Amino acid sequence: MAKLGVITDGISRDFEQALAVINETGLTCAELQYLWDVEVGDLSDAQLDRVQRLVAAHGVEVSCISRHIFGGLALGELETDSPAYMEQLAALQRCIDMAKALDSPLVRIMSFRKEMILFGSQGAEQWVVSRGAWDKLKAMLLPALEIAAERGLRLVVETGNNAMINSAWLARKLIDELSSEHLQTLWDPANSLYCAESPYPAGYEALRGSGLGHIHIKDVLVDMPKARVDCVPLGSGQMAPYLEQIAVALAADGYAGSVSLESVYRPHAGSFADGFRASIDKFKALFS
Repeated sequence: MAKLGVITDGISRDFEQALAVINETGLTCAELQYLWDVEVGDLSDAQLDRVQRLVAAHGVEVSCISRHIFGGLALGELETDSPAYMEQLAALQRCIDMAKALDSPLVRIMSFRKEMILFGSQGAEQWVVSRGAWDKLKAMLLPALEIAAERGLRLVVETGNNAMINSAWLARKLIDELSSEHLQTLWDPANSLYCAESPYPAGYEALRGSGLGHIHIKDVLVDMPKARVDCVPLGSGQMAPYLEQIAVALAADGYAGSVSLESVYRPHAGSFADGFRASIDKFKALFS
């Protein structure tokens, strides 16, 4: 059975307040991204000690340490000895330290800045494909995977809107070609709507089994020609036709990982905490 949680700063960046709401709503997992306006991996020793005490006091598991490692960096401007790249590896090390301290099995990474067309033939490879980008992506992820292997922890690469890996299909291709037991996918099917991938069955089937390490659930309205995304309560957007199918498939397959409600909906004149409360009952009804 899946373990249900939330990215805590979707409720509040006051970590203690977020944990209280997690307890109140019966969730069991906390995914950590920003705490007290500090990104994970940048907390002081005193802050990390406080996080450990609060997690224990509220009886929750930490499902994932979710920093935006490699996010937004252009591959064409980087090599493995570039200062910006080395800074990201150092941040990864800090996040792994935090994961170890909090008994979290996963650390999130992103997949650099999106290159729109990675593959093609019959002339496309000359005129529109970002030649070499796919192979460079794999090469630039290898040092991170070596660190994860040394530390005995798994990395999960998110299917991100503005990232090289923006679909479940590409995530599966990456995992298969890198062939590392320390890499899985953080599947965000709502993000993949923006590259026109159907969450079910296409997205789910691409990652079914060992490819799936962690899941984000939210709902959105996507308008690609207008370059627009609007967040909406869970079950009221373009994810609505797929949510129950995904939940049923996860249960049938015995998925025992974590599923985080990504609380990014904020109603007009309301707060993100209000948006969380507008979706939590639907989330629990589907995935419990």
